[in-house]
Amino acid sequence: MPAVAALVELNHHVLGYVKSMALKCAVDLGVPGAIHRRGGAASLADIAADTAVHPSKLADLQRLMEMLSTTGIFSSTIGAADINGDGGGGGGAVAYRLTAASRVLVGSRSLSPEVQFVVCPHLVSSFFSLRDWLTAPPSLAASGSSSSLFEVAHGCSQWEMAAKDSTLNSVLNAAMAAESQIFLEAVVAGKGRHVFGGLSSLVDVGGGYGAATEVIAREFPHIKCTVLDLPHVVSQAPVTGDGKVHFVAGDMFESVPRADAVVLKNILHDWSDDDCVKILQRCKEAIPGRNAGGKVIIMDMVRGSGPRDKGISEMEATRNLFMMHINGMERDEHEWKKIFCAAGFSNDCQIIPVLGPFAVIEIYS
Repeated sequence: MPAVAALVELNHHVLGYVKSMALKCAVDLGVPGAIHRRGGAASLADIAADTAVHPSKLADLQRLMEMLSTTGIFSSTIGAADINGDGGGGGGAVAYRLTAASRVLVGSRSLSPEVQFVVCPHLVSSFFSLRDWLTAPPSLAASGSSSSLFEVAHGCSQWEMAAKDSTLNSVLNAAMAAESQIFLEAVVAGKGRHVFGGLSSLVDVGGGYGAATEVIAREFPHIKCTVLDLPHVVSQAPVTGDGKVHFVAGDMFESVPRADAVVLKNILHDWSDDDCVKILQRCKEAIPGRNAGGKVIIMDMVRGSGPRDKGISEMEATRNLFMMHINGMERDEHEWKKIFCAAGFSNDCQIIPVLGPFAVIEIYS
């Protein structure tokens, strides 16, 4: 029945934001952690008690859990004694469990901060300006670059907003730290010696609170590791006391500390081609030539490089549109090589797959 299929598909698109909001609500309440702490399965009453949901809202919580179970964030099984059909406590109650998707939202390597950042009001509200932004002629921001969706909505860039809004700054950097830690651990486990072997020093540009750099420093203690980020980020970086990672306040558009290698983890996808060329030129100035072991290590998505299926293709396209809120983009191999050459790097970069389309790219002076 084509009409039904069309109606279903349209509803999935029109109501897609409800899934995002429901997931953020569950993360904010601590639902994944509540299920995890109860051994991986919890009744509705258990979840309500552990997340401080008001008793009068139990039926509403059930609707939230039903939707997130239907869409694969959680799973549910119905006990035979759930006579009232309300999913409440007692024998035979509905048991909610973690799935592969929600297991990455618990524990010390949780991606919950990324959910809270991507679905935060500052970012979501930027897309209400999409139609006006697309139909208006380009306007210049204070930086001299074209105004982004975020700037149209809020009157300043995301980075300027983070500098003056401590809540956004904390959410942004917590998300970066969570994602960086997981990705770097995957890199180190599978390709670590190839990527970092032979280095005596590196600079993690835009490295936030140093989560990714800590992983490198722990696995390769002989490497002198430095994090470069903006002053308001460095001022809030945690003090570990082990001295393995050093923090430097600065601006990657102006200069980068010298080192054998520069790491750019999920940085370049935030910027336009022209801005990427400027960043890469500063990185090129900071490293020795290829014969002396110098390189820039980029960790980012390479569209089209991973396994081909509908889910991955949709994720790539969605992330590419999402990055438009700050004039960023997700690039394919050709688009990456274009900015490498423009910045003066050689054309023989190495692309090392890590997690689907997320890869390590090595470029050389």
